[in-house]
Amino acid sequence: MAAPTIETLHELVRGPVIIAGDELYDDARVVHNAMIDRSPRAIVRAANVGDVMAAVRFARDNGLEIAVRGGGHSVPGFGTVDDGVVIDLSGMRSVWVDPATRTARAEGGATWGDFNAATNAFGLATTGGIISTTGVGGLTLGGGIGYLDRGFGLSCDNLLSAGVVTADGHFRVASPDENPDLFWALRGGGGNFGVVVSFEFRLHPVADIYGGPMFFELDAAGDLLRTYREYIQSAPEQLGGFPAFQIAPPLPFIPESRHGEPFIAFVACWTGAPEEAERALQPIRDVAPTVAEHVGPMPYPALNSAFDALVPPGLQHYWKANFVTELTDEIIAAHLEHGPKVPAVNSTMHIYPINGACHRVAPDETAFAYRDANFATVIAGMWPDPADNDANVQWVRDYYAATAPHSEEGGYVNFMADDDQGRIRSNYKGNYDRLVDVKRRYDPDNLFHLNQNIRP
Repeated sequence: MAAPTIETLHELVRGPVIIAGDELYDDARVVHNAMIDRSPRAIVRAANVGDVMAAVRFARDNGLEIAVRGGGHSVPGFGTVDDGVVIDLSGMRSVWVDPATRTARAEGGATWGDFNAATNAFGLATTGGIISTTGVGGLTLGGGIGYLDRGFGLSCDNLLSAGVVTADGHFRVASPDENPDLFWALRGGGGNFGVVVSFEFRLHPVADIYGGPMFFELDAAGDLLRTYREYIQSAPEQLGGFPAFQIAPPLPFIPESRHGEPFIAFVACWTGAPEEAERALQPIRDVAPTVAEHVGPMPYPALNSAFDALVPPGLQHYWKANFVTELTDEIIAAHLEHGPKVPAVNSTMHIYPINGACHRVAPDETAFAYRDANFATVIAGMWPDPADNDANVQWVRDYYAATAPHSEEGGYVNFMADDDQGRIRSNYKGNYDRLVDVKRRYDPDNLFHLNQNIRP
């Protein structure tokens, strides 16, 4: 790119434009997954919606690819691109709460930590993710699975409206009343339709929760998974949580002699009356004695950030995922074979429940189609040393190969790897063709294709 063109971009935006050779460039081009090493032509740290509009038009007019970065957690590294323009929303992180209407509006670069800090001050929350450094935008656009979804639905089910910069560089409001087709597609369709610069959510009265992790010996894993399978079908919807295969990190509540050993864990989140919490957790406790636990009352943001230290920037990432209708004995057997081989303290396998309120939304009511599935499974390979890449990627692939035949064909788009593009139609089932129609209307040239891409 010629220098005058870069100068033009500088003149078009208020936020900084970072290019190769700038002091901030190497830090600015990094995303969460250290497997990804790309060199953008320019990184626009947008200060406002006008910057986003200008950056979209600039990239489009100059034939440059666009990567959109919110929290930067995309496992395939969709938040960066070689020789293109990165629209970095990390400078747009404000959250405004209206306690009277129980709503909140978050800018496109806000993280769930930002969001929860703002809403918890008013004793309110909505469904977010499991790690607080995850971006509000990416999680919501893919659907939004989290601790609160059994009671309140997915993040996208709580979305009331969104502000979007589409491929023509124009700002649009998407809501049930304005551009309703775009609003439908944004609720699960990923980043295919534009740069979402604001999200308005419905909030719920959640301040403190009762929960935390419980670690059980591996020989209890089969009983725990079978108990979870049965109990979560009828458990009160105030109970969220999930089983996980997890190497014990060096935390004070875990006996030092057991640090570094694999366990089956259950992470609980109870949002109901505190005096009913232990009764709700009792079926899990009855499985076996815990080796260690850190369970009790805490502010909801504390649970949402409890595992942040296990997922710092700079790890190697490779993930696989499927939706699951039933945790059959066959799939449990596959988990028992592969889960205990979890290769690093950062790596894990989670089985999230997506029943309850998630099932009260029709499959075609939002782009998130798997409303009949009961679970979303992720095999999250994460580790620090690139020298372990081959072995640890193989662990993920072997685990996935063993569980996939007993799972649904599609999976949660937020958990997809860079080699999962061939699954895109399966991930949306009967909603895929409608998503293509919306894509053709708002992005006919596929300007926004660095995502789990819906081709127009």
